[in-house]
Amino acid sequence: MSLIENLEWRHATKAYDPTKKVSETDLNKILEAIRLAPTSSGLQQFRVVVVEDQETKNKLVNGALNPECVTDCSHILVFAAWDNYTDEKIDKVYDLTTDERDLPRGRFDSYTSQLKESLSQLTNEQHFEHAAKQSYIGLGLALAQAAELRIDSTPAEGFNSKVFDEVLDLPAKGLKSTVIMYLGYSDTSKDWLSTMKKVRVPMDEFVIRVK
Repeated sequence: MSLIENLEWRHATKAYDPTKKVSETDLNKILEAIRLAPTSSGLQQFRVVVVEDQETKNKLVNGALNPECVTDCSHILVFAAWDNYTDEKIDKVYDLTTDERDLPRGRFDSYTSQLKESLSQLTNEQHFEHAAKQSYIGLGLALAQAAELRIDSTPAEGFNSKVFDEVLDLPAKGLKSTVIMYLGYSDTSKDWLSTMKKVRVPMDEFVIRVK
């Protein structure tokens, strides 16, 4: 199947079958797609928390606008971005990069010095906003990979990040939740959107060409 066919197939699933679970093999493919996502300066400034444990999911219900998806889906992927940028975080990434490429550490110092200087002009809130944007790139690739595997999914901003952060102990990890994604298999008897036609703005209206 082509990427376009996969995207035509998928929809934001509204109800999940709690008896059906995503296999570890398929889950790892989705996580790998996220891990390979491009990010600003290659920093991978977000992480993915995988929630499968039912007890933990039940604790997250109070922070969700679609509680049935929380309890019934197979897995919840919580995208969580760095709460700020530090020189140490940047150096750690670039040390890994040079080590993996058999290059001397410091090979990219001229670039990272400019990057650190630029980021030093921003507040921690602006740091988080910038990092949070990178997580959405990973979300997009996760949705596409899930569709290729014919696994249902729902991206959601409808959640209380403070509840999720507290339950998952994200502040201790220097992270804040940005967006979540439910994974599983649709309960077609309740998933009212599953039988409806996908509707998008026509191409000639959606695309603005500059010639």
